[in-house]
Amino acid sequence: MRFSINIPNFGDFADPRTVAKVAAAAEQSGWDGLFVWDHVLHRRHARPFGDPWMLLTAAALATSRIRLGTLVTPVARRRPQQLARQVATLDRLSGGRVVFGAGLGGPIEEEYGSFGDTTDPRVLAERLDEGLELLQRYWSGEPVTHEGRHYRARDVALRPGTVQQPRPPVWIAGFWPNRPPMRRAARWDGAVPLFASARHGHVPPVDEVRDLAAYLRRHRGDREGPFELVLGGVSPAEPSGARDLLGPLVDAGATWWDERQLQEGDDLDRLAPVLHRIEQGPPVL
Repeated sequence: MRFSINIPNFGDFADPRTVAKVAAAAEQSGWDGLFVWDHVLHRRHARPFGDPWMLLTAAALATSRIRLGTLVTPVARRRPQQLARQVATLDRLSGGRVVFGAGLGGPIEEEYGSFGDTTDPRVLAERLDEGLELLQRYWSGEPVTHEGRHYRARDVALRPGTVQQPRPPVWIAGFWPNRPPMRRAARWDGAVPLFASARHGHVPPVDEVRDLAAYLRRHRGDREGPFELVLGGVSPAEPSGARDLLGPLVDAGATWWDERQLQEGDDLDRLAPVLHRIEQGPPVL
């Protein structure tokens, strides 16, 4: 199992210099990745916001080893060509350390409806799937012609492509037990599930993780290549507590643990408690 730190892109973490400090501390303390949220608006959190790609640029310049990415980027509210360029630039800057987390995003009424965009989840899902296919073609650096329901491209090549070929790892988020997002995840490189029974920061039930892992295996079929199952929550720093908590999740199929703060808590977007947990080091199994 590998271990990452998860932070929002608002509050204390709206400042790229703060995110650079977090990233450097995470690398020094032995963590394997840093992932940031991708929100433009979140009415429950009336605080300063930072652009996730600028935050990750600062993180890339402050580190040399850890994986970096968003959990998650709502592809449907971005132009694929611009998003492709941002990801490719960060992948080159970081020396091929980007993980691309994608999903519908939300809250949909706030992040789409507030700006006059559709809030129909079926349309957004169509844009997500079509956008993902376009992104991987753009990342190749080869000419792309595309005539789709939502996007078009006429003989365009976005160069340079990503360092990682054929693409950076693509992890797909969604709520379990909703099946469609996890079927989508099975077609890519990883799943980042949220659970109806466990809010952000809470550890998901082992039996639900086991059911999800089996579902993903069935839908991946004979696809080759590594596949990640990314779980997250608050873990104890003490080795015995970490083993008791995470050991069953590893046995159930989890490959990454994403350390998070409780969404309903006061520490979600504050540097001091996050930095304290980082400096304790990742869980020991």
